[in-house]
Amino acid sequence: MKMVTVTVTVNGEPRRASVEARKTLADFLREDCALTGTHLGCEHGVCGACTVLLDGAAVRSCLVFAVQADGADITTIEGIGGPGGELSPVQAAFRDAHGLQCGFCTPGFVVSVTAFLRDNADPTDEEIRDALSGNLCRCTGYQGIINAVRLAARAGVR
Repeated sequence: MKMVTVTVTVNGEPRRASVEARKTLADFLREDCALTGTHLGCEHGVCGACTVLLDGAAVRSCLVFAVQADGADITTIEGIGGPGGELSPVQAAFRDAHGLQCGFCTPGFVVSVTAFLRDNADPTDEEIRDALSGNLCRCTGYQGIINAVRLAARAGVR
């Protein structure tokens, strides 16, 4: 089994580990960094539960090998909020608009929406629905999630 050293910055903290070349970024974050907020749902990129920011871009961490992220800056759901544990505007909007239920999909939605609103500060409902199309939720029916995105956009998330 070939081991490769990976050095990344995760939520502002440098991380270094020796991993199998085939280890996914999701497994690296969960197992080597003990950051279990990145959830694994489908493990083939469909559900969006494992979404993280990789050098600012929203990616499915189950589809990226840890070695591909070598040298990158990664933000997980644990790094989205403020340093004192306060909720980010997107997290607060999900809470306030009842955009979560069981919570399994929520980290992926929050990370995806954070990237989306950074790039589109005043989205239409159609743009919101399109942006959310890569994330699956089996509990909420999506209306609370759409309302949360609208609320976060009105709050001026950047």
